[in-house]
Amino acid sequence: MSDDEAEEIEEEEGIYLGVSLTNNFSHPGKEYEGGRNERDERHGYGKAILPNGDTYEGMYENGKRNGEGIYRFKNGARYDGFYRENKKHGMGTFYYPDGAVYQGMWTEGLRNGKGKYTYINGDVYEGEWRDHLRHGQGNYTFAATKLRYEGTWKSGKMDGFGELVHCNYKFIGFWKDGIVLGKGRYVFPHLNCQQTGEYLATPASTEEKAPDDAEGKLIPRWKASQIEKLSDEARTFKGDLGGGEQATAQPTA
Repeated sequence: MSDDEAEEIEEEEGIYLGVSLTNNFSHPGKEYEGGRNERDERHGYGKAILPNGDTYEGMYENGKRNGEGIYRFKNGARYDGFYRENKKHGMGTFYYPDGAVYQGMWTEGLRNGKGKYTYINGDVYEGEWRDHLRHGQGNYTFAATKLRYEGTWKSGKMDGFGELVHCNYKFIGFWKDGIVLGKGRYVFPHLNCQQTGEYLATPASTEEKAPDDAEGKLIPRWKASQIEKLSDEARTFKGDLGGGEQATAQPTA
């Protein structure tokens, strides 16, 4: 569930986007077809072949990509959407060369705002982004397990209040830096009961550590406190988490 796919796939930029540099192309005179302004800059609708083999078809303004267009990378990636000052800006869809797809908002070339990312393993994140990372409110569905996390994110990781939904149960609690920690509860609607407790950060045992794990790694462990009948309030997955802590509260720093 990493953001490895967020690696920059740089688009070609430079003065050749405005003024024809015929000697940079293998097909002299064929690098650009389209409108130009009085300064001979690309302006209006046009088609371009860039020096690195990428292509762009769409709108220009004063020599820069502005407005709607399609940018095709020679590695197979493709961006369909809007530009501002040569940067992806506004609504757009990016098809990554590994098969991943992002559909949503962009700001200054980065994923920002609301968007949906479908990963190559089938996982799907739909929610808010900031500076290319999952940040804010969002839902992440794990294709392999069918688990779904619904909650808050910070800098690409689950962080804050959230709910982990399974077909047979639902966990309500808090996450910190991608790890579940603190008070929470498991709700089992089909069993008409719920279990409250707390995830405690404990040192990993020798058996649990991978060879490259750093010393002092902490593992969250569930400590149950009680099992009780499922109330009408709990059926709606609202109310407190035990100890008077409200489900809508944020974890203390």
